[in-house]
Amino acid sequence: MRERIDLLREFSVPLIAGVVTALLWANLAPESYHHFDHAPFLGNLSFHFATNDLFMVFFFGIAAVEITQSCLPGGDLNPPKKAVNPLLATLGGVLGPVAVYLTLTAAIGTPGLARGWGIPTATDIALAWLAARLIFGAGHPAISFLLLLAIADDAVGLIIIALFYPDPSVPVAPAWLFLVACGMVAAWWLRNGRVRSYWPYLIFGGGLSWSGLFLAHLHPALALVPIVPFLPHPPREEKHLFEEDPADRSPLARFEHEWKIIVDFGLFMFGLANAGVEFAGIGTATWLVLAALVVGKTGGIFLCGVAAERLGFPLPAGMGRRELLVAGAVAGIGFTVALFVAGEAFADPLLQGAAKMGAMASIVAAPGAYLSSKFLRLKRRGR
Repeated sequence: MRERIDLLREFSVPLIAGVVTALLWANLAPESYHHFDHAPFLGNLSFHFATNDLFMVFFFGIAAVEITQSCLPGGDLNPPKKAVNPLLATLGGVLGPVAVYLTLTAAIGTPGLARGWGIPTATDIALAWLAARLIFGAGHPAISFLLLLAIADDAVGLIIIALFYPDPSVPVAPAWLFLVACGMVAAWWLRNGRVRSYWPYLIFGGGLSWSGLFLAHLHPALALVPIVPFLPHPPREEKHLFEEDPADRSPLARFEHEWKIIVDFGLFMFGLANAGVEFAGIGTATWLVLAALVVGKTGGIFLCGVAAERLGFPLPAGMGRRELLVAGAVAGIGFTVALFVAGEAFADPLLQGAAKMGAMASIVAAPGAYLSSKFLRLKRRGR
């Protein structure tokens, strides 16, 4: 039974099942699907809100654990100089898609389509992470590289939405980010007090951080990202952490161990809440978004990663230019964030639907990256 469960997690079966269910439901019974996804069932709480703004907090928390561990001595992103490369590659992951989108719009599009330039700028962290684990293996340094890049990428995406696609009814209120700083201070205070349970960090630090992001009208799913690094952890990265006695694990490791399986299977909810896109007419916007994500992301990340390497900021040990190219291809999965921006960029339902089809189609980046990894003879690495 344990082997079957691990197999389901390894191949992201819960997430894929959620995506397929949402696609079928949204196209066979769209009214029923949208009512299920957005209708409140506990006060103002909807399934979509519970998934994206509450459950995904733990997904990003687990991602923050991997980044934290990778930045420790012995980790793939240590010394800190190694973390500069994925951060600079993030720049390429934003500018590359914008350049491809605007260039193609000038060649084959209409001026009105130019407003969609922000759609392909962000990477879907959930899908990209899971695709990367399948391609590279759970212990490969490319996972940490891609996670840091994707989180920075999405942070830039949130800024782009706030600045270029603002919603007049809910303007960004940055003053509330003071609560995020308070959450970090609370987590620091708990660590100084040698609190060994991770729950106070999540409740007090995470609660303040979530409230600050929510009230600032930014995505609260990132609430644990600034809190998790404060969880007590070993001074060095431990590659075989889960072979220890559970009582000997650090709070950081216990949080990952106890929530990882919940997150892996809970991603069914993520797929179900976000993948319900009705198949609309394919238009020019479809190909602009798809090309910008698949070509622009890959090329931008690869070129900036190589440039950073030449400037003296190396790739993680065990990761070369072949791995960088495939990681860039994986980052071309725009999906959820791209779907959201498409809804903000175009008011015309036809343009919006065509752009969303391009965002949905970017899932082809995953099998494309997998085939590329086989062609380049990359080796998977387990923990």
